[in-house]
Amino acid sequence: MDVKMWTYIIVGITFAFYIGIAIWTRAGSTKEFYVAGGGVSPLANGMATAADWMSAASFISMAGLISFMGYDGSVYLMGWTGGYVLLALLLAPYLRKFGKFTVPDFIGDRYYSNTARTVAVICALIVSFTYVAGQMRGVGVVFSRFLEVSIETGVVIGMIIVLFYAVLGGMKGITYTQVAQYCVLIFAYMVPAIFISLALTGNVIPQIGFGGTVSDGSGMYLLDKLDGLNKELGFDAYTEGSKSTIDVFAITFALMAGTAGLPHVIVRFFTVPKVKDARKSAGYALLFIAILYTTAPAVAAFARTNLINTVSNKEYVNMPEWFKKWETTKLIKFEDKNGDGKIQYVKDPTTNELTVDNDIMVLANPEIANLPNWVIALVAAGGLAAALSTAAGLLLVISTSISHDLLKKQLKPNISEKGELLAARIAAASAVIVAGYFGIDPPGFVAAVVALAFGLAAASFFPAIIMGIFYKRMNMQGAVAGMIVGIILMIYYMLKFKFGVFDGGKEAVEGLKNGLWFGISPEGFGSVAMLANFIVAIVVSSFTSPPPAHVQQIVENIRVPRGAGKAHSH
Repeated sequence: MDVKMWTYIIVGITFAFYIGIAIWTRAGSTKEFYVAGGGVSPLANGMATAADWMSAASFISMAGLISFMGYDGSVYLMGWTGGYVLLALLLAPYLRKFGKFTVPDFIGDRYYSNTARTVAVICALIVSFTYVAGQMRGVGVVFSRFLEVSIETGVVIGMIIVLFYAVLGGMKGITYTQVAQYCVLIFAYMVPAIFISLALTGNVIPQIGFGGTVSDGSGMYLLDKLDGLNKELGFDAYTEGSKSTIDVFAITFALMAGTAGLPHVIVRFFTVPKVKDARKSAGYALLFIAILYTTAPAVAAFARTNLINTVSNKEYVNMPEWFKKWETTKLIKFEDKNGDGKIQYVKDPTTNELTVDNDIMVLANPEIANLPNWVIALVAAGGLAAALSTAAGLLLVISTSISHDLLKKQLKPNISEKGELLAARIAAASAVIVAGYFGIDPPGFVAAVVALAFGLAAASFFPAIIMGIFYKRMNMQGAVAGMIVGIILMIYYMLKFKFGVFDGGKEAVEGLKNGLWFGISPEGFGSVAMLANFIVAIVVSSFTSPPPAHVQQIVENIRVPRGAGKAHSH
């Protein structure tokens, strides 16, 4: 059977499975819609958290980024993994003890004001929409290649599927769907990695193959060979970095702090019965995440080696079928500049004839390595599982922010539970449509968009949450001022240096690189904006009156880990 047929079968089975789960676990109350009724086991929650956490950026883009950036790509590995640890140790148990479903809910109650709550809702919506645009784009890329439809059609199909189980099942449906999606995505990631590791290095464990020798009898280490291949084509050595130390530090820290402020992951810790279970599920999730994260650098190196060996200086007419198929998606382009019919793949843009989109590396990897068709289709199903699981989690954040934090807590306090549930579903449906639009017309490739979402979360939420837990003196005025300054600074920097909004559009962006503040790229600027948030918040709060005594008492109580009650919404 051909790839298309296998894709229909495997993707069809997995989708039927997800939809079946959504129908079986559909939410009947707001508690089930928001936190799955608070009765999920730590093991299941660990898997669901891992699926929620590992988005299209982890599955599709991260190895693609590392494969082109080499050593510099390690910032994504360090930032995202470190951020998860920070979240599990520093924030999750305390927020769980506080007993609030959403980040805006925590901020609204801790800073005793609806102004703070509204600012937090706006920040949550900005972060979630930026992030979900990346997921929709990932879904579009997968569908466009494997079902041979346009990226736009792919995004629309993805929207319909997500809409179905996020709107119907709420957090309850999403949780159990995510357990299934984790199993699909990890299997889909590991199978080709094991096959390719065996073919390239003779080693069945990709992590060991990555540091091993190539199995062509030369006795050369894989990374040495890759360094050589890269240098021949004028690229930087794969194992050497070109980013400045400050930029590496800034990006890593922005990703870490952004992770810890990500609304859709924090909510996951409310779906378990006890605080102890929140810590346990965080540990399980880290284990499940590590499987993919330790494999990604190996997948990146294998894909890069195979790509260079397959295309560099080869006759275009003899290119394998996968090349022609990816060309139709416009994600790989060959332009014969010297008319010799051969593909010149080099660093110098004036003579380079091949443009490759980072996002195709993981998806095309099994095809480049000539793996069986069912493996290629399996990777497509894995990519979709990763994108859809995160998109669903984000849509839930968007819908709860609107129905719970704006409607129930501010505009219509007397709304019935049925009315609130309906509002949450309408908000989720509207959010899917907006996200779909961004997916069709995306700002940059998946991982870059996602990195910016993390920067926005770091700049806005992280200081407000950390100081809300650990600094009793932090008051409403300080928190609100800090969040506003942080997010505006981050958005300004992003628009200026990522999209060239103030300087003549995207074409001008390259020329702006010399003007970067402190030499920090937009992906890492979240660290600077976060620092500004901390400083503004502390200064403002020290010149204004301290929080009321009952709020200070709550902060005291959050940090006592024993005797924590169940999560409640009121």
